[in-house]
Amino acid sequence: MTDLPEPSSDEAPDGLAAQDADRRIQLLLDAVRDYAIYLLDERGHVASWNAGAERLKGYGADEIIGLHFSRFYTEEDRAAGLPQRALARAAEEGRFEAEGWRMRKDGTRFWTSVVIRPVRDDRGTLIGFAKVTRDLTERRQAQEELERARHAMAQAQKMEAVGRLTGGVAHDFNNLLTIIRTSVDMLQRPDLPEARRVRYIDAISETADRAAALTSQLLAFARRQPLRPETFDVARRIEGMRQIIETSLGAAVTVTIDAASDIRVHADANQFETAILNLVINARDAMPNGGTLRLEARPVASVPAVRGHAAAAGQFVAIRIVDSGIGIPADTIERIFEPFFTTKGLNKGTGLGLSQVYGFAKQSGGEVDVESQPGLGTAFTLFLPLADPTDEPGLVDGASLAANGLELATRSVLLVEDNEAVGQFARGLLEELGQVVTWVPNGDKALALLELAAGNYDLVFTDVVMPGISGIELALRIRARWPRLRVVLTSGYSHVLAEEGSHGFELLRKPYSLPTLLALLGLHDPPGDVPPATR
Repeated sequence: MTDLPEPSSDEAPDGLAAQDADRRIQLLLDAVRDYAIYLLDERGHVASWNAGAERLKGYGADEIIGLHFSRFYTEEDRAAGLPQRALARAAEEGRFEAEGWRMRKDGTRFWTSVVIRPVRDDRGTLIGFAKVTRDLTERRQAQEELERARHAMAQAQKMEAVGRLTGGVAHDFNNLLTIIRTSVDMLQRPDLPEARRVRYIDAISETADRAAALTSQLLAFARRQPLRPETFDVARRIEGMRQIIETSLGAAVTVTIDAASDIRVHADANQFETAILNLVINARDAMPNGGTLRLEARPVASVPAVRGHAAAAGQFVAIRIVDSGIGIPADTIERIFEPFFTTKGLNKGTGLGLSQVYGFAKQSGGEVDVESQPGLGTAFTLFLPLADPTDEPGLVDGASLAANGLELATRSVLLVEDNEAVGQFARGLLEELGQVVTWVPNGDKALALLELAAGNYDLVFTDVVMPGISGIELALRIRARWPRLRVVLTSGYSHVLAEEGSHGFELLRKPYSLPTLLALLGLHDPPGDVPPATR
């Protein structure tokens, strides 16, 4: 019988080798102090513990081994069953990873990143879980500090913008009020010559229009201007503005207009003309010694991704205004659409013209872009959605026409206005125009009065913003109950009008003038077969 060879002195028995491997693994795990690395049994009880786990969680190995790992979770997470769900997901999906609050032995919380993986034997049977936890509290605190700093900066920027906005509004309105106040004072002088009296009346009228334009531009920038969209031919509209464009620019500027024919948009025509005129005036101010201005209009397949906005697919009309002026410095071009921001000299601009263009473009579903090189000129491009080819050009609104020569019939008018001063003034004005007026302060009283009169009025003239029933809700109820009764809305601003439109009702914007009111009253009632929504 041959004797088996003795093991060499450098070979250890299998059991000793396994023990040595386990010891080395534990030494490795204990050397990792930034991570808690430990094993759980299949039910979630702690089976091993490293030095990193003791440092992060505060428990020694003799304190924690054998206890359930759910004690590391917050009370609310335990009540929600989060520990059990974490193990179930790890077993089902092969991995669970999440961030959340965990509890130390002393009761303090810390923010962690947790990874749990299932441990299986050679036959695939689940025998436990390996869990790795990392403390991310400092990183989270740094992120929160950064977010707080960003929020504080955003608030500071917002307050700066609000301050600039309110300061600009106050400055411009005080200028306008100064003209009105002093003109009224002069009109009260008994010895004022007739010619000067007419001049001061004209000043008040012109200043009131400028004040209305100022609020309109502010609302346009905020995209809160109630628009009255209609379908119109861009080339014809621009050509109709040629004279005012050339007059605004002066003889020192050469104007070229090249607009493709038969391209139509569906937008507010008045706001469109205002936007074009604002861009033209901006170009004029950039060419104090004269130059050239080119106005083009072309259909385009999309809006490119340019400064401040992403690309937009669809059919658009690009109205481009290019000047040969001084250009816009690179450090200010990002701010040119802000309200009251202007690079012009003192009393040479309100800083609202470009903000109106921006607001009109956005509210109309389009965009506005600017390209500029100092010393070489600037190009503004206004993108508006192309109208459906089947849309017919809109008719001119009768309320926007001069009312000279109209013979007003006497009508019974139900005036609905919650502001007492405005209500009394409007009633007196309508009565001066020969109308029979009943004034009520809210929608509920208007409906009650209409029920008593069986809807026997010629016209309901109602404010939009009122407590209780709004003017739009009142109009909709009247349309349902008395479909042939004419309803006209009036408002200086309403978020409902800005968001939903006028629901097909006629709209007279405040402040309204005598000519527009005369034109409104002079309109004949629509034929009986015309649906109320088209009146």
